[in-house]
Amino acid sequence: MRVLLTDDHQLVRAGLRALLESLGGVTVLAECGDGHEALTLTDKLQPDVLLLDLSLPGLNGIEVARRVPKLSPSTRILILSMHTSAEYVAQALRAGVAGYLVKDSAVEELKVALESVWQGRTYLSPAISQTVVEGFLRITDDERPAANPLDRLTSRQREILQLISEGNGTRAIAERLQVSVKTVEAHRTQLMERLAIYDVPSLVRLAVRYGLVPGESS
Repeated sequence: MRVLLTDDHQLVRAGLRALLESLGGVTVLAECGDGHEALTLTDKLQPDVLLLDLSLPGLNGIEVARRVPKLSPSTRILILSMHTSAEYVAQALRAGVAGYLVKDSAVEELKVALESVWQGRTYLSPAISQTVVEGFLRITDDERPAANPLDRLTSRQREILQLISEGNGTRAIAERLQVSVKTVEAHRTQLMERLAIYDVPSLVRLAVRYGLVPGESS
């Protein structure tokens, strides 16, 4: 099994890499710490499994998961996260991930999760409340009472909203995305109109609430 490891904490990556390499039949192809690099390496290496954290700078794990199928259709995604709330789990499942594992899981559970997603099955950590999972599966899209407002945005608009929420200015965002300042300003205006929010602090609060960027306690 060929695995690409993505987590924004270097010490966590080092520990996970050592752990993965101790498991029989697992090869860690590479590791990285941000969403854009995860996509670049996925496209280049075509891993069997992408082990992916949700809280990544620049491009969060949910957005990475949405884009992976176009780059590497056979790559299965296993989320490894500290978050167990219904909203995080629901977003991950809607993004098409194959598994969701919480970071305080036992070593044995990591191995089971990897093998499950690699073999084409879906894996959800037992630590995720059964009530949360059942509640998500029971509610249809038409019945869902509180749609995620971020779903109104395009992929690029969500990316720019994340960068704004991380404290980046317009020029810095333009340089990072290799687009013009006017392009960034246009996307910013459009995303504000779609969300009906016209100030940065409120945008940041929305981004934190819906998991686009981590809160202070994350």
